[in-house]
Amino acid sequence: MVADREGSGRRTPTRAVTYAVCGVVLLGGCASMPDNGDLRGVESTPRQDPQVRVFAMPPAEDASPSEIVQGFLEALTSNDPHYETARKYLTGDAAKTWRPERSTTVLAGGAGTEADHSASREDADDYSYSVTLTGTRVATVDAQQSYSPAAGQYREAVHLSRDQKSRQWRIDLLPQGVVMGKSDFQRTYMSVNKYYFASNTVPKAQAGTSAQPAAVADPVYVRRLVDPLTQVVRSLISGPTSLLGPVVRTSFPAGAALADNVDSLTPDDRNTLKVPLNAKAARVGADKCDEMAAQLLFTLKNLTPAVDEVELTSGNKRLCSLGEDRAETVATRGSAQRPDYLYFVDAKHRLVRIAAGSTATHPEAVPGALGEGTTALRSVAVSRDEHSAAGIGFDSKSLYVATLVPGSSLGDPLLVSGGKTEAERLTPPSWDAQGDLWIADRDPENPRLLLLKEGAGEPVPVRIPGLDGRVQAVRVAADGVRIALVVEKDGERSLLIGRIERDGRAGEQPAVTVVGLRSATPELEEVTAMSWAGDSRLVVVGRERGGVQQIGYVQVDGSTPEASVPAALTGVKEIAATEDERLPLVAYSEDLIVRLPSGMQWQKVTEGTAPVYPG
Repeated sequence: MVADREGSGRRTPTRAVTYAVCGVVLLGGCASMPDNGDLRGVESTPRQDPQVRVFAMPPAEDASPSEIVQGFLEALTSNDPHYETARKYLTGDAAKTWRPERSTTVLAGGAGTEADHSASREDADDYSYSVTLTGTRVATVDAQQSYSPAAGQYREAVHLSRDQKSRQWRIDLLPQGVVMGKSDFQRTYMSVNKYYFASNTVPKAQAGTSAQPAAVADPVYVRRLVDPLTQVVRSLISGPTSLLGPVVRTSFPAGAALADNVDSLTPDDRNTLKVPLNAKAARVGADKCDEMAAQLLFTLKNLTPAVDEVELTSGNKRLCSLGEDRAETVATRGSAQRPDYLYFVDAKHRLVRIAAGSTATHPEAVPGALGEGTTALRSVAVSRDEHSAAGIGFDSKSLYVATLVPGSSLGDPLLVSGGKTEAERLTPPSWDAQGDLWIADRDPENPRLLLLKEGAGEPVPVRIPGLDGRVQAVRVAADGVRIALVVEKDGERSLLIGRIERDGRAGEQPAVTVVGLRSATPELEEVTAMSWAGDSRLVVVGRERGGVQQIGYVQVDGSTPEASVPAALTGVKEIAATEDERLPLVAYSEDLIVRLPSGMQWQKVTEGTAPVYPG
């Protein structure tokens, strides 16, 4: 393989790939994925130079079996759109049946090889050779392009045969899919959010506005330099991944796809992307078409700035067009909702606030009972419309809810924990986009996750099938269909992400279940604090086994996003972020509230605890 830059001459495959990867490091910074965990990897993973391209080399004449295997593995990491060069290492029949799109297996250090000496030799008279690919699994990307952390050993057999006429070795038996090391995966793939609509929730409408569906980010991995725009559009139209499928919907009709004559999509000089669809989309209504276009615009916004408008067609018929300015009127996204205030508990144990994103250091007490200080508070949560707040009493035993208006009263607690100590009582609460309040009771005698409809009434137990451990923290995403839980088991605290499923007829008490739990921080043994920090991203404070506390970002799928690591900060006990990534991180550390404006160091705000943005 060779890098697309001056001075790169043809070398043997093994040496060529080494120079290509060095080119990536020299031009774009370290390209390796994390060796020891999600948070540490953020520090050592700057965004790479997208101009560095790597091309596969075909098999050399009279290449040995080991050279054929090595050349094939290197060809898998190239920018070859259809793996045509990789197929040249296969026999004709194997090339026809191999399906590289079925999966991608990511290994810690790339695939090693073990020759089966009992069944194969490289002698001139032999026509059969066997080898086993080995390595340590890090992750898999499935046929839906969905990433999942993985563990354990990788062992797959590869068999080669020698053509009796040409005397050339080729692979005739191999595992389906693609296999590569972590550094090659990060150089070759990129994460993109596809957007669908929440099917079981409608965000609470602001005063004077109508309710809109919530857009839900569904992250997938696409090949970075193989027309990612067209890849993502095809993936979006094909539907959501299985992780989100049960709780989201798409406005693209069943059977919809790009028109048969479309090989690649490119915005025109007016930044308009024309998307020709097949006949299945020809009769879509105007509202549905606008939703389809909004899905495309939301999806492409985090991929390229070159698309301001989407125009959908089918045959010779123009279906609709939608600009970026109108997309936000079709659906709501957490990353597009900018809160008015940052909230925290001051030294008098009152709920106070300062303007979000400001440089202010002198907070004001919120209107109403929670700002008066008559009941000392330990932690708080503010509804996403910033009209109500929930507070946990100073002993973590009682939950109160009050409106943020002058003269509001506190009343009796809505929930009282029977836990014997503060650590065995109520967690800080969290509001979802519908105005419902979530909280966990850590009482060892009766641990449970609870939902209070619109922050009032009798708490509803939430089922969590398969939960192994006790919930220590709760944060619901702005989209209302995903929930982040810190779960403790055997002294270790992990961050788990699940989807929220609601059953029940209108007017009835819903049956709520959290399903599909999966780890977002498989390498961490202790997660201290976390907060949503984007449509599919969280900021996490945690520690690896034997390591020190770190702050970093993780994706909901367990991968590490391409984001700069926050500046180091010691003694972090709580952290707050918002889906609007333009607002600073805020933390409680060393008895102070501090914030981190973009591109700067942590700055002192004031004394206080329990910082939160709405949600």
